[in-house]
Amino acid sequence: MRALTVQPGQTDSLAVEDVDEPTAGPDELRVAGLAIGVCGTDKEIAAGEYGWAPPGRDRLVLGHESLGRVLSAPDGSNFDEGDLVVGVVRRPDPVPCGACAHGEFDMCRNGQYTERGIKEIDGYGSEIWCVKTDYAVKLDDGLADVGMLMEPTTVVAKAWEQVYRIGQRAWFEPRTALVTGAGPVGLLAALLGVQHGLDVHVLDQVTDGPKPEIVDALNATYHHTSVEEAVGKLQPDIVIEATGVGSLVFDAMTVTGSYGIVALTGVSPRGRALTVDAGGLNRDIVLENDAVVGSVNANLRHYRQAAEALAKADPKWLASLITRRVPLAEATKAFTAEPDDVKVIVTLEEST
Repeated sequence: MRALTVQPGQTDSLAVEDVDEPTAGPDELRVAGLAIGVCGTDKEIAAGEYGWAPPGRDRLVLGHESLGRVLSAPDGSNFDEGDLVVGVVRRPDPVPCGACAHGEFDMCRNGQYTERGIKEIDGYGSEIWCVKTDYAVKLDDGLADVGMLMEPTTVVAKAWEQVYRIGQRAWFEPRTALVTGAGPVGLLAALLGVQHGLDVHVLDQVTDGPKPEIVDALNATYHHTSVEEAVGKLQPDIVIEATGVGSLVFDAMTVTGSYGIVALTGVSPRGRALTVDAGGLNRDIVLENDAVVGSVNANLRHYRQAAEALAKADPKWLASLITRRVPLAEATKAFTAEPDDVKVIVTLEEST
């Protein structure tokens, strides 16, 4: 079978190659891969900046944003042939730490977790893949064209969960939310904000292309100015920061209303210096009872939340996020950005 592989730590090693088909264990699903999403993490691995191959190997099968259809399932499992499924990315560490032992492996304390397509376990970027039933999540069949959006949706489902958990330390009835960044994560964060019944505002730098229309179709408000200009007197109760741009990260912390909560989901590059009024920032956070929280990855609870959110969403709106579908044979093209890209996916079916 064909798979999209890379040699972590090596530039220009991305390739589609023939690999052995996996054999399903007694507690595993055998799955026909339909598609994978391509995100910034995949591009970093392909550039040799990140990633770990499985022990004893020098190449890693990419793909952590999965979608597939069950070919076979163990007797007595909750899965049947034909079910639409995604595979969970992270696995708990073998020790395990306290968080992993309680199913919160997204909060692993010792860093010994592994991740499909990222860290020491092959990903889902192959025509056939296997996954333990405990780490597979069933999707509504109506999501067959867009279900690879599940994994990034889990990331923002967790972020929203964290926001509401923090907010509920006191009276909390948020009305407005600002999302910085209109990439896939930002747009999915906006979707969940709208589903929470909030007045959602999305900030991005582009003035044309599909992003403003995608935001408008959510009945949210699109902005392409500075944070201060976009927010004005809004003073959002919640900010979901989805860019990782250093200046936006700090700006986001300063524009909330009292008891504001900022969830950081974008990962910033190192080595970029900024001048920040740390005293003023600290003063605002303390005197306004504000909170800032970082959020990454997801556990099984967040996958279930994401599945529910996608099932409730307009399929046409979800499909509008996918601006390019690249066949597996040409998968390397998905790693080169094109104008108006929002979400790029690689299709895995042999017919493509």
